[in-house]
Amino acid sequence: MPGTNLERQIAAIALLDEPIRRGLYLFVAGRRREVGRDEAARALRISRALAAFHLDKLVRLGLLDASFRRLTARRGPGAGRPAKLYHRAARQLDLTLPERRYELAGRVFARALTAVAPAAPGALERAARAEGRRLGADARRRTGAKPGTDRLLAGALAVLDECGYDPARVDGEVRLRNCPFDALANECRPLVCGMNLALLRGLLAAAGTRGTRAQLRPPEAGSCCVVLKISKR
Repeated sequence: MPGTNLERQIAAIALLDEPIRRGLYLFVAGRRREVGRDEAARALRISRALAAFHLDKLVRLGLLDASFRRLTARRGPGAGRPAKLYHRAARQLDLTLPERRYELAGRVFARALTAVAPAAPGALERAARAEGRRLGADARRRTGAKPGTDRLLAGALAVLDECGYDPARVDGEVRLRNCPFDALANECRPLVCGMNLALLRGLLAAAGTRGTRAQLRPPEAGSCCVVLKISKR
């Protein structure tokens, strides 16, 4: 296995160049829960043995994590061995050549803003709202002339997807299944979550998504602290 962190990251990303392996990774990541070998094999229409081979390669380089659990309530002799299940790893890959450490700079900035005058978070939120409006205006331009409400929302979600939020519509709301600022949020949550909320509100306003509002919610591991509520029409 490659030695340095840079070598490991290059090897992990190179692993996804193989189409079946890439498809399995995207399937498991998109399920947002544990996935067994049989389910993954059916999804890609490949054999269970081939799915297991590629899934275990993804585990070895840290793109997936694996666990073992019985899928039925049966216990004791005859119950069979626990199934091997896979889910997306929490490990973050940031590959830049030559190496850049923007996350390190971001942590320093966030800590400095937390430590200085009380007006700093307000200034950060204003800047985030302005950036959100820029992103929202881009989403609005993409939807063309006289778009309907659904098309406006779809344009906004496309931009959010490009920004790494991994949006998904579930039960009348949009859940942002990934936090693009996770490492910073873990260190300075009130500051970063306030910035994130302001950015998303600015985006929705500029995108013209009337009836959709951004509000904070208790974050789940790795997911965004904001949910988008869609008003019933």
